Parts: sequence; C-alpha cells; structure tokens
Amino acid sequence: MIPYVLIAVGLLLRVLPHEANIAPIAAIALFSGAYLNKRIGPWVPLVIMVISDLILGLHGMLFYTWGAFLLIGFIGVGLRNKKTPVNIFGAAILSSVLFFMITNFGVWLSWYPHTAEGFINCYIKAVPFFRSSLLSNIIYSFAFFGVYELVSRTVEDVKLRKILVDL
Repeated sequence: MIPYVLIAVGLLLRVLPHEANIAPIAAIALFSGAYLNKRIGPWVPLVIMVISDLILGLHGMLFYTWGAFLLIGFIGVGLRNKKTPVNIFGAAILSSVLFFMITNFGVWLSWYPHTAEGFINCYIKAVPFFRSSLLSNIIYSFAFFGVYELVSRTVEDVKLRKILVDL
C-alpha cells in the first residue's frame, strides 16, 4: 500500500505546476530505500519518473535523471538501520549533490562545448537549480521520514500498525 501512496504523491507533486526543482522525488527515493523492501524501494522513484515523463514529455536527459534517482534510492537503503536526523540530513544533501553532478554532466555532454570552460560554465549556470533542489530535498525528506515515524509510533490499531511498520 505504501509504495502506491508514494507513487501517487510523487506523480501528483511532479505533474502539478511547481517551481523548478521543487519536487519530492529524491526524498521519496530516500524514504523508499530506507523503509520499503530492498527489492522494491529503490525502484519507486523510477516508476514515478517514467510515468510522469510520459505525461510531461520525454527528454534527452532521461538516462541521467532516472539513473540519479535510482542511485538515490540505494542511498536510502543505506539509511535503513541508521535513520537519525543527522543521517537523513546528510543523505538529503548527498542526494542533492549526486543529482546535481550526474544530471549536469549529461547537460554538459548534450548542450555545451566539450571543453574545461564549457564544463565549468555548465555547472555554474546550474547553481540556482541546485539551491532549490537542495532545500526541497531537505524539507521533503524530513517531512516523509518525520510523518512516517510519528504516525507509526502513535497508531494503536494492531492491523494498521502492522501495515505501517512491516513495510
């Protein structure tokens, strides 16, 4: 049930109009990797991206964006037994940096001269997008992890608790 809710939330927040790079996909990737079955969790953000890119339009950066989110899902797997606020914060920052490095490498390969100057120029022009995605990843990560922990600790109904805790 939880993977479907995450996919629905991710699709909705990605497809609805929003500021550039303010979307919960990296946070969902971290959360899915940390809480869901290891064989399912890292793939949840990829499902969101494939479906939403089919709706929004396919683009030349698919390999880089999809690959980055898949890797972020595996970072979430690394959080599985270490879900502290400091580790979540660090994972959100690492995810932002990883996404920035991978996707802008693809942008450089596709749209910029293959020179040191072109490489540096590509990354410098991407800094404003990094700021917004970093903030978004931190806020959404704490929202997903925090809400889940709060709900799972306060739910007393045995059947619902089993669904929430035994993802």
